[in-house]
Amino acid sequence: MDNRLPYPTDLNDQQWDRIAPMIPPAKPTGRPPRYDRREIVSAIFYQMRGGAAWRMLPHDFPHWKSVYHYFRLWRKTGLWQHIHDQLRGEVREAAGREREPSAGIVDSQSVKTTERGGVHGFAAGKKVNGRKRHVLVDTLGLIWLVVVTAASTQDRDGARTLLQVLTQQMRRLRVIWADGGYAGALVEWVRGLRRWGKVRLELVQRSAQGRGFQRLPHRWIVERTFGWLGRWRRLSKDYEYLTTTSETVIRVVMIHLMVRRLVPAKRTRRSARRKTFWTRSNPIFAIWQCELHEFKLLPRQVRLG
Repeated sequence: MDNRLPYPTDLNDQQWDRIAPMIPPAKPTGRPPRYDRREIVSAIFYQMRGGAAWRMLPHDFPHWKSVYHYFRLWRKTGLWQHIHDQLRGEVREAAGREREPSAGIVDSQSVKTTERGGVHGFAAGKKVNGRKRHVLVDTLGLIWLVVVTAASTQDRDGARTLLQVLTQQMRRLRVIWADGGYAGALVEWVRGLRRWGKVRLELVQRSAQGRGFQRLPHRWIVERTFGWLGRWRRLSKDYEYLTTTSETVIRVVMIHLMVRRLVPAKRTRRSARRKTFWTRSNPIFAIWQCELHEFKLLPRQVRLG
């Protein structure tokens, strides 16, 4: 990174120190590595945010074949999931929570696929031909379980695949909130997953009297998580051939988000000026406000700021 200008997805030194100990070093034997591990990770984060093909990585990054090689290798060895799980626990502890949650929210998101192929189907309810992302998040919006299936998979069937690991994992979990699409036999199936430490599935329904948008308790948390993922263009559609790669992409995105939450980037003087520009003390703001009054776009009795 010393030989190039930084990208917005690059980690600073403090953020890199959070994940550097978990990334395996180069092998002591054989040819010396050509690229630094930090540059490899920076290129992967850039590719996830930009959403371009691997071959279209900028030339100031390592060669795209090397970047994809490490992305695929760390997926097969489980390194991405290990880093994700470790950072997730640290984020919860930094927020004053236990490392494991006692409550979670389950939901799904249907996204389109491309001509790449692989598992896909048609979701009749959403009118989407592609795949469906089933996730379980905690009350902070952090992902604990993720499974990608064909979009034709029903939410209840996808939840069975997603939650079947609760027999051995997440022993502190006691309640899961879900929408009406998970009603039916799934409620009793979830309760029968464990002989002790039972988990109950609670349905959060929309009010019958309410119209339009409703901010439903607990369910908005998982929708916010989907909003976080939607800002990364690699996740705007499902471009991957394997569903396991799609799940890894989600974990990589969450790794970047959690590192930024643990070590927030310092505000630059430029961003500070941008935030304080539109103030009453700024003459340009006063001119802009007068123009709005002149063109009757802003009532005079409305106060800004």
